[in-house]
Amino acid sequence: MKTKRMGDWLEVIIPDQWDGFTVEKILKKEWNVPRKLMHSFRSNKEVTLNNESPHWKTAKVKSGDILRVRLFRPQPLEVTPTYMDIDVIYEDDHMLVVNKPAGVFTHPNTPHEHDTLVNGVAFYFQMNGIESTPKYVHRLDRDTSGAILFAKHDLAIAMLGKELQKRKIKRTYLAWAHGKLKPRRGKIEQPIGKDRHHPVRRRVSQGGQHAETHYEVLSYHSTPDASLVKLQLQTGRTHQIRVHLSHIGHPLLGDEMYGGKGSINYKQALHAAKLTLIHPFTEKEIQCLAMPTKDSPLFTDEQVRSLDQSSSS
Repeated sequence: MKTKRMGDWLEVIIPDQWDGFTVEKILKKEWNVPRKLMHSFRSNKEVTLNNESPHWKTAKVKSGDILRVRLFRPQPLEVTPTYMDIDVIYEDDHMLVVNKPAGVFTHPNTPHEHDTLVNGVAFYFQMNGIESTPKYVHRLDRDTSGAILFAKHDLAIAMLGKELQKRKIKRTYLAWAHGKLKPRRGKIEQPIGKDRHHPVRRRVSQGGQHAETHYEVLSYHSTPDASLVKLQLQTGRTHQIRVHLSHIGHPLLGDEMYGGKGSINYKQALHAAKLTLIHPFTEKEIQCLAMPTKDSPLFTDEQVRSLDQSSSS
């Protein structure tokens, strides 16, 4: 689909498959525009068809028509910007993919917290003239590094959130787990709930939420008796990989909360190495690889790049 930004507006050339659709059908069914945003677009006349304000329910589009939507209306910054060295993996007018370092929270947990990735991305927005508040589509634990997806405007967060819900955003992780996993490839499908005896910890619990993790052992190293594992999430529960690997007797190296042991230089050997999604506006596949930091004792660029060649990714 052909799209381009024109100031505050996104211009879309109507593709053949939308021929005969009403404007309302495109906004509601194709883009899943939330009700509040629909109201704002309508009240402020922020949707035009061939430079005119159409009646949404009756105006039908033809292939090649020009639909414009004011997606980039300037928004106030709602979080405190904090300088941070941001490693950008992918960026366009709608979204940003950032490689999060280990040891940083994704977002503030209290009003006085200003040293999270969201604060750093807010500073990046400010420095680059992006008049909006960064909205994360998914999170990573504080001590997990790797790719995190941010939306730049209200419709992008709604559309990407829907893609995540439908499991259309694929996240591939690399991890070091204790021992030799058998079989070399498998699925862990166990519900996860809160641990009543700990404020943060999760556990496999029959009353918990459905959780599914797919894994594949890439290599085994006798020193330190650990497996390099590739994992893909079918669901996104808190601490899912950590809980599932611990449950089958192979906790992550360094993950003391779930029975892992290891160096004090890292808390858990887990890296969100690859993010794959279909772009909500262009409909093209976007693949992002998050390289480990140069001083990473755990993962290498070659290991991350190998995920591109891996047939099951």
